[in-house]
Amino acid sequence: MYDIITVGSSTVDCFAHTDKSSVKGKYYSFPVGAKLLIEDLNFDTGGGGTNTAVAFSRLGLRTAYLGKMGKGTNSERITYMLRKEKVDDSLVSNKDARTGFSVVLDAEKRDRTILVYKGSNDDLREDDVKWSKLKTKWFYFSSMMKKSLDTQKKIAEFAADREINIAYNPSSYLIKKGVRKIKKILAKTNVLVLNKEEAQMLSKKENIIEVLQRLKDMGPEIVAVTDGAKSVFCSDGKNAYMANPHKVRIKETTGAGDAFAASFVAALIKKKDIEFALRLGIINAESVITHLGAKNNLLRWKDAKKEVQKRKIKIVKKEL
Repeated sequence: MYDIITVGSSTVDCFAHTDKSSVKGKYYSFPVGAKLLIEDLNFDTGGGGTNTAVAFSRLGLRTAYLGKMGKGTNSERITYMLRKEKVDDSLVSNKDARTGFSVVLDAEKRDRTILVYKGSNDDLREDDVKWSKLKTKWFYFSSMMKKSLDTQKKIAEFAADREINIAYNPSSYLIKKGVRKIKKILAKTNVLVLNKEEAQMLSKKENIIEVLQRLKDMGPEIVAVTDGAKSVFCSDGKNAYMANPHKVRIKETTGAGDAFAASFVAALIKKKDIEFALRLGIINAESVITHLGAKNNLLRWKDAKKEVQKRKIKIVKKEL
């Protein structure tokens, strides 16, 4: 029996560190036909499914990853990482497809721009799932599209029939398709985690209290909304919570959302305490953004608890 199975994407990420002169206002600017030098190049594994799987495993939960990869060097790299992190990869489907890949254009201390090739991440089908092995207390769904979204809906039905909890973190490009696309999953979701832009888009509200209430009405028992370095908001329907992150020196922001979401959910599973969950989510996200790569500085449970005690985070609680 697993504590949690993550269902989502896996990628190899290429971090291309660009010169600051390539940024013009809010845009990158590259001459057509030019050959441009970059300052540095790094490779790591990424994807919401594997990022969160590693976070859950490091936080002491029995974790498996369910997703689809191709064959070859990139999938081997991801598989090696999962096994090293004690994440069960026996639910992974490896077929003749192309493994997901991302190019992260990154000027340090600024938000990154990511070029994403979804590949096999969009093609997880019902017959790829080893249904008899889905023995778990929780599922964590990161964002998936096309055939994979259809399969997530089937897994959500499977979970609801067996009273298995679901945490869900859909992305902005999925939410742009409209609530109809994910309505069935939301109705079966226990914990929903979004960033502020996604939350406002999905709820069609601007005021954060109205956002939380509207999202709660869609089905989730607990809703958490992050606003970058500014604040984190949460509601369980009875109370609303707000917490402010610390000011930290940012190295790279890829994986911060996954780190917060997984840590928030892991803390709810282990402690059933929303305020502790908010603190743990913030602490682990801050740990990730001070280093390069989505997984490299994810904290382990013992260290994370120490950091929560050491680095105080004030939480404002308001009755609804």
